[in-house]
Amino acid sequence: MNLPQSPGNAATMHEMPAPMSTLARPRIAVLIPCYNEEVAVPRVVAAFRAALPEAEILVYDNNSKDRTAEVAREAGAIVRRETLQGKGNVVRRMFADVEADVYVLVDGDDTYDASAAPEMVRMLLEERLDMVTGVRVTDIQAAYRPGHRFGNLMLTGMVRLVFGDRISDMLSGYRVFSRRFVKSFPALAEGFETETEFTVHALELKMPVGEVKTRYKDRPPGSSSKLNTIRDGIRILRTIIGLVRRERPLAFFGSISAVLLLASAALFLPVLATYLSTGLVPRFPTFIASATLAMLSFLSLACGLILDTVTRGRREAKRIAYLAVPGPGAARG
Repeated sequence: MNLPQSPGNAATMHEMPAPMSTLARPRIAVLIPCYNEEVAVPRVVAAFRAALPEAEILVYDNNSKDRTAEVAREAGAIVRRETLQGKGNVVRRMFADVEADVYVLVDGDDTYDASAAPEMVRMLLEERLDMVTGVRVTDIQAAYRPGHRFGNLMLTGMVRLVFGDRISDMLSGYRVFSRRFVKSFPALAEGFETETEFTVHALELKMPVGEVKTRYKDRPPGSSSKLNTIRDGIRILRTIIGLVRRERPLAFFGSISAVLLLASAALFLPVLATYLSTGLVPRFPTFIASATLAMLSFLSLACGLILDTVTRGRREAKRIAYLAVPGPGAARG
């Protein structure tokens, strides 16, 4: 028997997702943080305008002492200024100010290949990812110095060991983000440590991420690097340790507890052996030191257990904030 369709049934039958062709085209923003990049930034703006002609290109000048802002504006970019010094401060301002569906973040030094951007954007949208990293590939020693290469491998290895093995170039300055990544990213770093925060934020919330190998080249003549291998490497290492303490407190304080307990045992065992053989404790200060270390060990473990519970609640709140933002590919009203 054929039953007549009620309006509600008809609506239910015809509710189908709109095809991709009928959805509004994603708004793409190319974000370029700059400090004294007068030579390189016009090339970067021109390259990304050619690679992503539909994108809005924004250059954020970070107190440059040369003509960075002027030449970027002449090249056709929208120029804004952030007075707090440091790349992390610029990223925080950019992520707060700019409204888009896809964010392409690239350094203004003309070392990254703009022609890889369309593939990175396509991967983000089609695979519904939250971050796509441009993995640097080069044979030019001047472009990717051995010290930088070793430091990146070491620091990336530490993060992969603690937070998960899904990122192979943690310190790349070339990334594509979804809107929900950008609007849920806390942005606490001030300098070059911000790349570490990107990676840990994505891994902690188990976001879908991807990678695209991209050519990495030397800076143009007349342009100089602002990165100091030792100073910035130490700052990034401190950031990693701070993130482990904040995001993995049980592992962090548990490790300290284990070291203290081993030290306590090393001091206590000779005292115990003397007591078992003589019935006396002649090294009483050593016994007190051993007992103190044991107490500190248990206190550290208790701190780790308590903070682990707090961290779990923070992670749940961050996950809810992340899910509150529409994901890549979602239609806009």
